[in-house]
Amino acid sequence: MDELPIGRRVAYWRNRRKMSQQVFADRLGKSKSWVDKVERGVRRLDKFSVVYDIADVLQLDVQLLLGRDPDRRSDHATASDQIQVEEIRSALERYDQISVFTVPPAPPHLGELRKAVNHAWLSYQHAKYGVLARVLPKLLRDAQAGDSAYRQEHESGEAAHLLAQVYQITSSALRKLGEHDLSWLAADRSVAVAHRAGDELLAGIASYRVGLALLALGRGRPALEVNVNVANRLAPGTQGNPPTPERWSVYGMLLLQGAMAAARIGDAATVRDLLGGAEEAARALGGDCNHYWTSFGPTNVRLHRAAAMVELGEGRAAIDTHENIDRAGFGALLPERRAHHFLDIARGYAQIGDVGMASEMLLAGDRLAPSEIRCRPIAREVLGDVLRRVRGAPSTPVVELAELMGVGV
Repeated sequence: MDELPIGRRVAYWRNRRKMSQQVFADRLGKSKSWVDKVERGVRRLDKFSVVYDIADVLQLDVQLLLGRDPDRRSDHATASDQIQVEEIRSALERYDQISVFTVPPAPPHLGELRKAVNHAWLSYQHAKYGVLARVLPKLLRDAQAGDSAYRQEHESGEAAHLLAQVYQITSSALRKLGEHDLSWLAADRSVAVAHRAGDELLAGIASYRVGLALLALGRGRPALEVNVNVANRLAPGTQGNPPTPERWSVYGMLLLQGAMAAARIGDAATVRDLLGGAEEAARALGGDCNHYWTSFGPTNVRLHRAAAMVELGEGRAAIDTHENIDRAGFGALLPERRAHHFLDIARGYAQIGDVGMASEMLLAGDRLAPSEIRCRPIAREVLGDVLRRVRGAPSTPVVELAELMGVGV
């Protein structure tokens, strides 16, 4: 895209941000006609101050508008930049593995690929999204090449299994970064490849990630239906399904995500039913586990109960749930899950007007897993709400966090 005129780059990123010309013009303090002329190249952008204003509105590094490489973030604990997201997009758009017109790249050794996939999962569950964004493009290409090369071999099932996992990791990371359309695409790809791998539980957890992406896109009802329908098909002890720990974990996570979707659409009765089913699954499992990278267990059920209360607007109930969570169980969870919970509880405190405790929760999440707070659009919204409502000057740590996240004080 570097060779495009700056006006075309403005149009490209405006469309990526799903802004109409009128909304974009209003945020810039310009007319719609002015925006149209800039995007068509009729009017030149010859003032750097205006270019910087446009970059601010588009939440974009100004160097991208100028057709240059943006300054890369060196802090491994912070979010990715737009170039990295575009590299992931490019890898997702590759169809080498199904094209008869291209020579497929050399396949990786499956043992090395398996190690790389496990490392990517650990990076995600430790909320190292910057690290993950840097390795995902190559990991996607390698996994696609492996799936293509080994499709007719006895290793075909393992190669497909690894590719399905990579698509799931990609979907989860992109959702955290606010790239919800790409997140849905990667999750949908994972479902198809997981079925080809012959692992219905892997396909089930891929469907869970489809539900996450749909919910992020504002599609609460379809997200609810996806999770509940797949959970019913995979339910342990029904239709000959063995009640294994892995099945309880996948089944339980589908119910939890269904509860979150029901909360988003305000269906409190369904929330209670699905959380009750997840609690039964957690009891059958017997403790907190990480089968299929789910982190499912009694503690995660309680965290989702608090999150569902926040979605229903019941901040006080969410805080009560938080205060009664087993500290040892919570401390044993991986950083991404704990920091995510702190963000949820920050929203709960904001709902009841306690912006001081909301700030404390954001800071606690940032100390634990900076990327989970600094990379996520919802965290910026919560912090912005806190700053608008705080009486007097905000504390120095809150001001510093706002500066790091680009939230105006």
